[in-house]
Amino acid sequence: MKAIRVHKHGGPDVLTLEDVEIGKPGPREILVRNRAIGVNFVDTDLRSGTFSPPSLPFIPGKEAAGEVVAVGEGVTSFAPGDRVVFVETLGAYAEQSIVSEHFLIHLPDAISYETAAASMLKGLTAQFLLHRTFRVEAGQTVLVHAAAGGVGVVLTQWAKHLGATVVGTAGSPEKLEMARQNGCDYVIDYRREDFAARIRELTAGEGCHVVYDGVGKATFPGSLDCLRPFGYFVSFGWASGLIQPFDPMLLLSKGSLFATSPGLTMHLAKRADVLAMSQELFDAIATGIMKIPSPALASLADAAQVHRRLEARQTTGGTVLLP
Repeated sequence: MKAIRVHKHGGPDVLTLEDVEIGKPGPREILVRNRAIGVNFVDTDLRSGTFSPPSLPFIPGKEAAGEVVAVGEGVTSFAPGDRVVFVETLGAYAEQSIVSEHFLIHLPDAISYETAAASMLKGLTAQFLLHRTFRVEAGQTVLVHAAAGGVGVVLTQWAKHLGATVVGTAGSPEKLEMARQNGCDYVIDYRREDFAARIRELTAGEGCHVVYDGVGKATFPGSLDCLRPFGYFVSFGWASGLIQPFDPMLLLSKGSLFATSPGLTMHLAKRADVLAMSQELFDAIATGIMKIPSPALASLADAAQVHRRLEARQTTGGTVLLP
């Protein structure tokens, strides 16, 4: 089969299309033919070496949608031909992937492979950010950085449905307009405006209840200045670079703030949570709570070009690779 492999850490050029042997699924594993492959910022982090993969070489990508080809010993809930989607499984940039039963989910007929691949990891991230990390309620004020990005698009719509006042930041007029269309009550160009000052203006000096920050270095520590006393700073991504170590006393001086950096893998540690969180996401899509924009499509062979656009912050919504 064809797959993208990384033999050494580096820029997008280290992504090479190769012929790879896939093998057979082992116990509690499923062989999936990938029809659409999700692209996420974490893919660039693993490629560059910001985060370490289990070994080199490796096949990047952590989510894809397709159908079951074969099942391993002990698998009873999936059969060849089933429409499925998987997350948190390294090796998605390939025509086929072997996936642990734990991270595989039946895909409703109403959701296309492309929509699933563009929204599964991002949607599950939004689910735990809004419902588990900080429970957003009606009447609260929420700041979403990179509101036109992959997670931001879903996060904004879902927070608005929960009754929050949503403020979104973005870095271009086109992205600001997209944030508005997705439900932001207010938008801020964080590259041109003092977003913390603007937040104080919009909230009459009170600040936000929570900041969801997927940008990282470029928006910290300004994000802390957007919070009211006892507010939550939630760091879930580092599109502009990692946040540098800081003195926890900074949280005290800014208003006895809470700061956390949660990850999807831990929230999916139990199979029951994989199923429950996925069903909640599917229901949100089916009922129109969120509308997943049609993703940008590219061939698997163009993965390097896609990574360049992603790292240059030239994308909005989701991007999907087609084998």
